[in-house]
Amino acid sequence: MADTQDGAYLTPSDDPEMVKASEKARQTFRYFWREMSWERRRIIPGLELAAVKAAFSDPPEVQAQNPDGLEVEQMWLLDVDFDGRRLKGTLINTPVSLKTYHEGDEVSIPGKQITDWMYVIAGEVYGGFTVDLMRSRMSSGERRQHDQAWGFDFGDVGIVNLVPPSYIGQEAPKKGFLSGFFGKKKAEPQDYAAVAANEHPMSANMRSSFGEAVKGNPDMLTQQDDRNGFTFLHQLALGGSLDGVDVCLKNGADPRMKANNGLTPYQLAKSLGWKRVMKRLEEVGGAE
Repeated sequence: MADTQDGAYLTPSDDPEMVKASEKARQTFRYFWREMSWERRRIIPGLELAAVKAAFSDPPEVQAQNPDGLEVEQMWLLDVDFDGRRLKGTLINTPVSLKTYHEGDEVSIPGKQITDWMYVIAGEVYGGFTVDLMRSRMSSGERRQHDQAWGFDFGDVGIVNLVPPSYIGQEAPKKGFLSGFFGKKKAEPQDYAAVAANEHPMSANMRSSFGEAVKGNPDMLTQQDDRNGFTFLHQLALGGSLDGVDVCLKNGADPRMKANNGLTPYQLAKSLGWKRVMKRLEEVGGAE
């Protein structure tokens, strides 16, 4: 993945279409983080890849010593963590000309530096707005080479899905010889409104068992993780889990408790635009 065929080193400010694609990625980043938050709870991993692309620049004093270097480089990060303000991850690209970053560096950046995200389940790519744009500018042969290099199915150009079809009650497109016997059915853009209206399947499925666990061990609701000082309520609010947040609140979780970065559950939900979660927290005074 550490090559330029996906546009990893383009400067978004030089390309209006790339700017727009990056904006869409930031606007929908919540769905990447929701999937990541549930991945951490899976006994058997479900994600084959989860990566975020961000814009990086050298400090002005370093740029002055390297006038022929690129002003901005786009690079991918793995092992991503997010606390509502900053994103942390490991760089997996080798910079073309930047001097202050190296492949393998652990970095911490503000969310506004995010320019793309993608995760992969069962070989299918979700997200990848800038990647889709780059693929649209390739010939069919170049796209095949690009997809083979990644080893994943990026789908049809112009179609960027946020979640697997099953998450919104749809069947996945059938594949194989028979599926193409009468011609391939044209893919349709995913209904983003339907995505926003539906809980993550794991959120809905865990409601009952999570409620029973909390009632049996109320101390669960006050325990904070070592990484960010998050309680279950913080984690579930940032992950957009209305069911999980509701269970926590009904069992006495403190909606005003602050994490290590000073953010409350409401502020964490607001950082990613989880409106239904925000509304539920407002009902118990969590926005005060």
